Amino acid sequence: MSGLCADIIRDQAAFDDLEPHWWALWFRSASATPFQSPAWLLPWWRTFSPGDLCAIAVWSGNDLVGLAPLYREARVSGSLLLPVGISLSDYFDILCAPNQEAAVSAAIAEATLSLEWSQWILPDLPAGAASLHLGLPNVAESRSPNHAACPVLSLAGGETFARSIPSRRRRQLRRAERAAQRRGRVAIERCEADPKTFMDQLVRLHSARWAGQGVLTETAQDFHRRALPRLAARGLARCWLIEIGDTVVGAYYGFHHRGRAYAYLGGFDPAYAQESPGAILIGKAIAEAAREGAREFDFLRGRENYKYGWGAEDRWTVQRVWTRNASP
Repeated sequence: MSGLCADIIRDQAAFDDLEPHWWALWFRSASATPFQSPAWLLPWWRTFSPGDLCAIAVWSGNDLVGLAPLYREARVSGSLLLPVGISLSDYFDILCAPNQEAAVSAAIAEATLSLEWSQWILPDLPAGAASLHLGLPNVAESRSPNHAACPVLSLAGGETFARSIPSRRRRQLRRAERAAQRRGRVAIERCEADPKTFMDQLVRLHSARWAGQGVLTETAQDFHRRALPRLAARGLARCWLIEIGDTVVGAYYGFHHRGRAYAYLGGFDPAYAQESPGAILIGKAIAEAAREGAREFDFLRGRENYKYGWGAEDRWTVQRVWTRNASP
């Protein structure tokens, strides 16, 4: 196995201890997204811990060269092996050091086969994911090549709005900005330096937008309050608030990494729906992403109509499921 050694991490303390090695690997991994970072997954595990941790760490000497953050969840029908971060992450993958993908994948596969599980499910693997090359000999696999759509807008540098955004959307955005200005002073500010204030506003506005039925449950709020400061400290978070008059009426929560921006979550005050603060914030986020050198603006999972209005086109994730007979 090319001198590699695989460890199975089963407790919180050992998982936390991986963090400095994990960051070093994450920055080297070509397919990594913010959803594979320790800033995202360590708070997720600490918040939810829905089963038995069995993260697989692959070492070459003292260097972490591979990581599969997994856990085992018991079900009536048998045990599932699932990725840490499930339900709140839009992309999943293992991490591999450059030029060691084949050996690391083999080490991870061998380690997973030593665990007890009936099904190993890896959902929402993006194009280029290292997990697409995993192989488990003699284990039945099903693969769904069009598992979930993630609409993505291709950016055109500093001339994004002139060359990337449909003219109809540009006109709508100008109307929204004029309407907002008629109602009062408009101010848009970056807020990741103050994660508590931003999260307080995001929770309030998201709940108002969805009448308390949105995705920010109390437990999810706890997770984001743990994750956002970590993401911001590494320069990955992009948080914007918009004020009209003296009232904060919209919030945008996203990420930026390696030439790609990710629009994760937002909310706005329904009393200001005519001013479209959510659209104004997305327009700002797109313009700033292009200014920072992003080549793509990823709206993440879901085929909501508004995403296509910005000119986004579907990119599909892949789901892989391995099934075997095993004790639950």
